[in-house]
Amino acid sequence: MTDTSANFEALAKIGPGRLVLVVGPSGAGKDTLIDLARAACAGNADVVFARRVVTREASSSEDNEQLTPDAFRQALARGGFAVHWDAHGLSYALPKAIDDDIRAGRTVVANISRAVIGWLREGYADVVVVAVTAPPEVLAARLLARGRSSDGPIANRLQRAAAVIVPDVIIENVGAPAVAARLLFDQLVR
Repeated sequence: MTDTSANFEALAKIGPGRLVLVVGPSGAGKDTLIDLARAACAGNADVVFARRVVTREASSSEDNEQLTPDAFRQALARGGFAVHWDAHGLSYALPKAIDDDIRAGRTVVANISRAVIGWLREGYADVVVVAVTAPPEVLAARLLARGRSSDGPIANRLQRAAAVIVPDVIIENVGAPAVAARLLFDQLVR
């Protein structure tokens, strides 16, 4: 007799918590809005902000866990990531620990690539995609002001901004960041 319980569990989506995916082009202000929402959620143990693992040094505009490419590959081989992707010549991942938070009923907020939305919608029971946008001239100005050499050519980043996604919520981040951050916060505590 075949044990089907293991197969069923493998097909079950991870829940009951929510996974809030913050996506959008470089320069849209995703990290700024996430930081403001994190401050607004301080002390709320039901909302967890995932710290991405990136093969790039952390900066003042992005608080990530830095791994060398070799250490990233080793962590991937050990099953240390819930999801991983490559973009702009770098490797990114979310730690496997987010699965425990979601199983415990928490809301996990993560800045991720649009390329992995479909996979995450397949693997998690409650996924909300929040797209942060801004006009191309605003994106270009923000990328220039950031001055991060690992961003690569700005034209390449702006070209990716045109990628089509189907979000659940759209936040146009062109005014005061606190206004847009409030829209993100509203998605986390509903």
